Amino acid sequence: MEVSGKNISCCLKINVVMEKMKSLGRLTCRKIWKVGKEDKRRVIHSLKVGISLSLASLLYLMEPLFKGIGENAIWAVMTVVVVLEFTTGATLYKGLNRGLGTLLAGLLAFLIERIAKESGHIFHAAFIGTTVFLVGAVTTYMRFFSHIKKNYDYGVVIFLLTFNLITVSSYRVDSVLKIAHERFYTIAIGCGICLLMSLFVFPIWSGDDLHLSTVAKFEGLAKSIEACINEYFSDNINQQQEKARENSMEMEDPIYKGYKAVLDSKSSDETFALYASWEPRYLKSCSWQQYVKLGTVLRHFGYTLVALHGCLQTEIETPLSVRVLFKDPCNRLAREVTKVLKELGNSIKNRRQYCPEIQSNHVHEALQDLIDALKSQPRLFLGTNSNTNILLALATLATRQKSGKDYVVSLPNVNNDDPARVVLGHNLVLKENDKKSLKPTLSKIGITSLEFLEALPFAAFASLLVEIVARLDLVIEQVVELGRVAHFKEYSHDDDVVININCDNNPRVETEFSSSHATAD
Repeated sequence: MEVSGKNISCCLKINVVMEKMKSLGRLTCRKIWKVGKEDKRRVIHSLKVGISLSLASLLYLMEPLFKGIGENAIWAVMTVVVVLEFTTGATLYKGLNRGLGTLLAGLLAFLIERIAKESGHIFHAAFIGTTVFLVGAVTTYMRFFSHIKKNYDYGVVIFLLTFNLITVSSYRVDSVLKIAHERFYTIAIGCGICLLMSLFVFPIWSGDDLHLSTVAKFEGLAKSIEACINEYFSDNINQQQEKARENSMEMEDPIYKGYKAVLDSKSSDETFALYASWEPRYLKSCSWQQYVKLGTVLRHFGYTLVALHGCLQTEIETPLSVRVLFKDPCNRLAREVTKVLKELGNSIKNRRQYCPEIQSNHVHEALQDLIDALKSQPRLFLGTNSNTNILLALATLATRQKSGKDYVVSLPNVNNDDPARVVLGHNLVLKENDKKSLKPTLSKIGITSLEFLEALPFAAFASLLVEIVARLDLVIEQVVELGRVAHFKEYSHDDDVVININCDNNPRVETEFSSSHATAD
């Protein structure tokens, strides 16, 4: 019985292991499919690398080619592995840097070798050591220059490596210059294969990636603003705040997803711009630097949106009755800002200059409506005189607390029956003459039952909306400048911009162009 029990347990363990292996296999297949589905160019690039390596290995595998080149043919394979990148610009950057660095290092090493041989055998070693020191120090110092570090750092490293290999080896090996000569040819062959595959076989342009990523930023910001406004003015405040906290914990908040790509885009923008500057398709245009400037302005816009998102998770809640008073003007302002963002992205996508007058007037009209609505409720934000005195007293109290001393702050004209009550932990002290004094401590200050204080969180929300409009003007300026620098086609009133609003308050932009204004290549 014991033996049969052990057999059953072993079988169960084997079944569990087999199930885990099957699930692991399914997960692996799904992951592979997902990576390829996200960007089909990844599959194309993988095939291009495989073909390039096969072509380079023929130099080593085919007998006639191997006899002509020798064992240095393996350097062609190594060059393909190192140089061939995902985009054409990255391949050109590394390929031309590697080729130029190798060529200059070989020429300088050949010159040093000639001079060293003329100097005699005794002085040969000292001359090589001194030369290696000087070239190494000067070359490394040059890498600190911003222009060289940005554009030619990889070439400088290859130059330094190749120069030292040839120069130091030439002291012991007589045929080192011949080896370097053959190695240069194989490296040139490898770079040539990479450049041909990148330029002529399904090329992937860094400039296009930078262009499309910029368009996606506008779409993400527009979606974030829509979702933020919808959540803030939802009917159930508690449910909305609980949902916001859960989403923030799970990092699946649609608002966060919208602006995350914008905030994390600095490095990718600069990299795409650098590689685009090497691509022949964009040599005549210097617009890639303007894309970087636009990305910077969009990140500043995104920072304001982060603060607006934070208003959804505040501990102090603005009553729904207060929010309803300003729901329509806030919705209208957010809707107009969203329209402008989507139209900006659409104009960049179609390489068409943006006309600021199209939507800006509507935005400023919506902004004025919000300002008028705020002015129509002065009691909510200004309060009565007694409330103002309380605020001033609390501000004085908070300032004095920073000094670490104990002060007593009196709040005059506050009766016991006054609904405006201020609570500072347990430090509420009654005094004569119908006054209350507050002895400040470092405990948490709680403020309750003040009508105008309940509206302060909304005041912060409204001020951030106004700040977004101000940031939007800066974004528009950069987009207009981008259209000028990149030579986008002129805006024409024949271009009909139609913005449809679905019943779920999610705008959808549809742009129709006349046949005479086709999308630029």
